Amino acid sequence: MKRFYFLIVIISFALIFLSCGKKAQEKPQITIGVSLLTRTHPFYQDLEAGLLQAADSAGYKLLINAGEFDVAKQKDQINDYIVRKVDAIIISPCDSKSIGTSAAAANQAGIPVFTVDIACLAEGVKVVSHIASDNVSGGILAAKALAEALNSEGEIAIIDHPEVESVIQRVKGFEDELKNYPNIKIAAKLSGHGVKDQAFRTAEDILQANPGLDGIFGINDDSALGALAAVEKAGKAGKIVIVGFDAVPEARAAIEEGKIYADVIQRPLVIGRTAIETVKKYMSGMEVPPEILIPCELYKSSKQQVASAK
Repeated sequence: MKRFYFLIVIISFALIFLSCGKKAQEKPQITIGVSLLTRTHPFYQDLEAGLLQAADSAGYKLLINAGEFDVAKQKDQINDYIVRKVDAIIISPCDSKSIGTSAAAANQAGIPVFTVDIACLAEGVKVVSHIASDNVSGGILAAKALAEALNSEGEIAIIDHPEVESVIQRVKGFEDELKNYPNIKIAAKLSGHGVKDQAFRTAEDILQANPGLDGIFGINDDSALGALAAVEKAGKAGKIVIVGFDAVPEARAAIEEGKIYADVIQRPLVIGRTAIETVKKYMSGMEVPPEILIPCELYKSSKQQVASAK
């Protein structure tokens, strides 16, 4: 009987030892802090879904917030991630330059920083990798679509949002491509801050100052839809060609109805998944490219696509 109890004790100690050894070998879960531009826009909702899908596959924990276009709020979120000592930070900056101080603070804390969709343009900040749409090529697609609709001539306007890097690249591609169409003139370029109601007011100002306007490029779909509302209010529906960027459901519906000519399609799900995969590679000690660009495509109505096929 004593031998039996002695054997039970030995086995118990052995199980405890093996259990402790197993726990010691288990690595703590990787935690990534994410601060997006917004969580209200379909693009960022899809981007978040891509992040979550890839994080689930990798066994990572995500802490997700959004600045909602407020860089001060976004800075607070990043500073909180630093205090919580997350393993990495992913940012979609509300302001490409102003976010630099918080990104630099993460650098000083030894936390790797990655950016998605919008790059950080502040000097002296180390970003491991930037994952985004190829916005320059997207801008080129938008310019070609507008030129096609206008038969390569006319006056156009750009509803801009120059505070963010992705839009800077978009507009660069657009303006560079328009150099191939000397009979298309940019009559105005004003900011709508990427928000529908502000873009509506900006478009109203542009239409009043440029009664002969033929086309509008909205740097995102809020800008394009805001412009559409202003065009309709001014009684110029069907007379001014609008091209947008994002191809969210509301914009696609407007395209099918012939109210917007075309939209540039991004792949936010792919951007989100690629961002997590890039973090994973970096955490594994692999080298990752400083920039990963996801190609864009052009979205037209089904009727236009059939006509193009013929």
